Amino acid sequence: MIFKFEVDKLLIKQLQEVETWHRFLPEFDFSSVEDFPKLVSTQHQVNFELWHQEDLARDPDALDSIISNVKRVIDVLNQRRNDLIEQMDQFLLNIINAENVEINAETEMNSETPGSMIDRLSINALKIYHMDEEIQRGEVTAEHRKKCKAKLSVLKEQRNDLEKCLAKLLVDLSRGEKRLKVYQQMKMYNDESLNPVIYRKAKSS
Repeated sequence: MIFKFEVDKLLIKQLQEVETWHRFLPEFDFSSVEDFPKLVSTQHQVNFELWHQEDLARDPDALDSIISNVKRVIDVLNQRRNDLIEQMDQFLLNIINAENVEINAETEMNSETPGSMIDRLSINALKIYHMDEEIQRGEVTAEHRKKCKAKLSVLKEQRNDLEKCLAKLLVDLSRGEKRLKVYQQMKMYNDESLNPVIYRKAKSS
């Protein structure tokens, strides 16, 4: 296989990183784009921080000024998240091109890219950690714990299913049985020249 990493190890690392980052969260490092596992970890860390900012945004007692700041942080993190999904796909596409994998215009494409699948697995890892955390809470009822255990079982099943899908897709891409195309998100609201609220305000000032 042309991709020099193992999917199962990447996904085990995702679960381990969620536990580690709840004890100590390192600074973002966007420099190691030559290392695909590092790229996966960086994207995962963005989701980790995004998850906890989303929790803050739903605090019913938070002041409007705090919620406003949190929403701006979420906006930045969401842009990073999408940028890194594209970077993961581009990284894999560069490998495919470097290895001269034979494809043509008729070669089937997957509706979901490896980067977007890895992003889903990242969110899944966060859900698994926090669902288990709910099970461990001492003050919850037995019914709450039972419901969370059932949800955790589903999350783990989903993770196993998606891992198989990702591994199969990478094999298909490496063999030229499917082709990869990087689709840019084209987020317009973060572009000052495309967001009408921003460029109309700039024009009137």
